[in-house]
Amino acid sequence: MKSRDVSNVRAFSMRDKIGYMFGDFGNDFTFILSVMFLTKFYTDVMGVNPALVGTMMMLSRFLDAFTDIGMGQILDRSLAGPKGKYKPWIKRIAIPVAFVSLLMYANWFADKSMGFKIFWMYMTYILWGSIFYTMINIPYGSMASVISDDPIHRSELSTFRTIGATLAGLVIGVVGPMIIMVKNDLGQTVMDGSKMSLFALVCSVLAVICYMVCYVNVEERVVTELKGESVSLGQTLKGMFTSKSLIGIILAALMLLLGQLSMSQMAGYIFPNYFGDAKGQSIAAALQVIVILAMAPFVKKGVLKYGKKEMSIVGGLVGGIALIVGYLLKTTNLTLFLIIIALANVGVGIFNLSIWAMITDVIDDIEVRTNKRDEGTIYGSYSFARKLGQALSAGIIGFVMNSIGYSQATAFDPDVLSGIYSISTLLPGLAMIALVLVLKFIYPLDRKTVETNALELKRRRDNSK
Repeated sequence: MKSRDVSNVRAFSMRDKIGYMFGDFGNDFTFILSVMFLTKFYTDVMGVNPALVGTMMMLSRFLDAFTDIGMGQILDRSLAGPKGKYKPWIKRIAIPVAFVSLLMYANWFADKSMGFKIFWMYMTYILWGSIFYTMINIPYGSMASVISDDPIHRSELSTFRTIGATLAGLVIGVVGPMIIMVKNDLGQTVMDGSKMSLFALVCSVLAVICYMVCYVNVEERVVTELKGESVSLGQTLKGMFTSKSLIGIILAALMLLLGQLSMSQMAGYIFPNYFGDAKGQSIAAALQVIVILAMAPFVKKGVLKYGKKEMSIVGGLVGGIALIVGYLLKTTNLTLFLIIIALANVGVGIFNLSIWAMITDVIDDIEVRTNKRDEGTIYGSYSFARKLGQALSAGIIGFVMNSIGYSQATAFDPDVLSGIYSISTLLPGLAMIALVLVLKFIYPLDRKTVETNALELKRRRDNSK
């Protein structure tokens, strides 16, 4: 590994952190939009069975086993150009990923046959998630390890990335329900398909703007040279998946996504249906932003003092216990439920503020073991794990919502509403507890190990100069 010629590249600064933040801001204008509203759009506007929607999301994620890791291999076998290896992809794919995101919310096809609507759902979702989102998200995530090789800088990038995602969540989660949820003739809160399509258009435009802000303000300072010999994908994966750190972070990601996305997806049902108040969804999204932004400086200090793994375990316990208590209470009080969700977001927020720095810790750990640094392939493997978490969340929710009898006709039946509450609390609560167990007993990179790896890699680089 060698440093890029710094005579033409400015030093790492706040500009990089802000720029990197806008990258995930752009990502989540399409990703969070799909998590919060796509399932409800297809069940309530397009009339598709929730189990079919969940199946589609699960099957498309299996395709990502090839596209995510394949994209990582493309990156690892590419030379860095004048603008770097990773960030040119942001400029190339910004418009395609945003445009296809808009096409997923095609309210103008609501009167088409069910066969056509299912075809359109599959085609646009695969193009968005498995193709274009992969082609922009994996370079973006891999880029963190070459913006700086300083562990503190990487932790800061992770924090700012989470803040970017949180800001997108603020816009989508707070403003979205106020625009797209309306009262029908029976006084029930339902989604307006035309307004959903218009809101998706606005989010797509904002996504492109955010990607461009990232592209202009981030610099790559560390690059890897191509290996003289060709290393097969099988050899690369074999080396990675003998890594306890990678296995641990993948399992942790699965549990985090199952918990976090279950809460996000069910928000579109529990607030307008169970509580009869779409504003509750907006308040919950605002509380999530407030909690994460308020925690960010304290998490940074806690990570420096105790470690990323250690802080994430504490957060997971807080979130898991809060949700399980919420399940047992079976409350109809919106204020109390919002407090429970806020506590759950403490757990989600602490881990999310650290997770992207933990990925670079894993990359370092594998380099220490194997003397190979395959950022793209490792990040692609982790990205695939996150998408499996998305698939588990969407699939489980789709099948469970179908099992409680949810449809357009039964959306406000008492038994269905009771099932919606149970899914919204118990499923993410158990996932958060599982996250704690994975971090405690499988993921090995505590504070001391991370610091030891960083010193060892610094020694190797210094000796190679």
